Amino acid sequence: MDGLSAALIAERDNDVKTLAARIWRMLAGSIQWRILWFKHAKFMIGVTGVVRDDDGNVLLLRHRFWPQDRPWGLPTGYADKGERFEETVAREVAEETGLTVEVGRLVALTSGYRLRVEVAYEATVTGDRQPEVDGFEVLEARWFPPHDLPQGLLESHRLLIGRTVS
Repeated sequence: MDGLSAALIAERDNDVKTLAARIWRMLAGSIQWRILWFKHAKFMIGVTGVVRDDDGNVLLLRHRFWPQDRPWGLPTGYADKGERFEETVAREVAEETGLTVEVGRLVALTSGYRLRVEVAYEATVTGDRQPEVDGFEVLEARWFPPHDLPQGLLESHRLLIGRTVS
């Protein structure tokens, strides 16, 4: 290809990009968002709370639907559309145990999964610290010292607890 042909192709390419940019700017914001939504990956946000009491004990739940050899884990669930992750932690803890928490700092943000991203926050129980479970999703909720965690605890949750030990 000679220099003139390359220059013409580059000019045409630039014209196409300029036209595409003009069309994009003419679209309403909601149409732009719909186009982006169709183009990009969809995934869920899993949110976990490392919940402690005033004595430093960690709240762990024995889950009905988790593998039988790894039923213990931290309170966790998926974020609802438009929900802040801190709100998800508070909602999931309340739904699964009836407890109220104050959510603290972000402990972990993990990506690279095919259909989800996971985030974890520290949280401190406020008020009553006696959990009440409904028995559907969660079979049992107990406080454990961080140095005496149960067998059958998810390894990823064990690591999250280790990151939050003072």
